[in-house]
Amino acid sequence: MENLAALANPEHIAAVKAVATPANIALALIALNFFTFAAFGIDKARAEAGAWRISEGTLLRMAFFGGTPGAYAGRALFRHKTRKQPFSANLHGIAVLQIVGGLAVVLWFRGLPAPVERMIAGLS
Repeated sequence: MENLAALANPEHIAAVKAVATPANIALALIALNFFTFAAFGIDKARAEAGAWRISEGTLLRMAFFGGTPGAYAGRALFRHKTRKQPFSANLHGIAVLQIVGGLAVVLWFRGLPAPVERMIAGLS
């Protein structure tokens, strides 16, 4: 526990804030989507060649951590993993989770729209 407490000191928090800027986060997501897209292309080429493959778990993890647009683009362009039902269901589940999470973050920082606030206030 001492290690976790040491990470929460003001110097570490300031260092994280300095690096975790919106521009850096956007660049990281762009890079991750590029690599995810490329991974789908590489896996498709390896599948056709009968060579060693990138695991489905790795492809799904890349999507989970922010590469979902790259995964969908790679699937569409390379026509790869489009008919494999468990994989497709997992990828769609990740996309839904990310959309719900994104909406939750927006609502957390901006609050509910005024009409929804009035509707909720009228229920109580």
